[in-house]
Amino acid sequence: MQAIRPIKRGDPRANRGSSRGVAPDAGTARLFLALWPEEPVRQALLACRDAWQWGRDAGRVPPRHLHLTVHFLGEVPRVRVPELTRGLAVPVTPFELLLAPLAVWPNGVAVWEPAVCPVELTRLHDQLGRALVRLDVPVEARPYRPHVTLARRARDAIAPAGVSPLSWPVDHYALVESCPGAPRRYEVLRTYR
Repeated sequence: MQAIRPIKRGDPRANRGSSRGVAPDAGTARLFLALWPEEPVRQALLACRDAWQWGRDAGRVPPRHLHLTVHFLGEVPRVRVPELTRGLAVPVTPFELLLAPLAVWPNGVAVWEPAVCPVELTRLHDQLGRALVRLDVPVEARPYRPHVTLARRARDAIAPAGVSPLSWPVDHYALVESCPGAPRRYEVLRTYR
């Protein structure tokens, strides 16, 4: 089994996947791997997002962008996309993801987190990390903290009381491109089952 080689601060590759790192151009694609919700789950995520009391500066995540990131690849040469698309296929064991706690992190990101990270999600994260290493794509050194981002710049947001946990049946993940422009849009390049 190949070990995951995390990138650390100071490594010249560390900014490659950062939103503050390399500026995108026509020769690169900004990619991530995510649990991509089917419409009933997306609607439940949206209902939760809309139930919050947001401060005026909060940037709510658009409905079509709601997802749970498994790995962020960052800017990669566009010529590598076909190779990555093929090389990131790993088996998916279906599981239930239970989203329960709502939180605003100290950096002002409002999230919906799993009550417990299912072992199947941890396994998927690890398998995809090993696939990325084989493809010579660096993985983040930070511990994996699964969550659905609901808004940014949300330090003053107030979470709704009494939101029922959301049961998300997971049987696939997706390779997604974050396309530049105003507004930014996400394009699913491939779904893996």
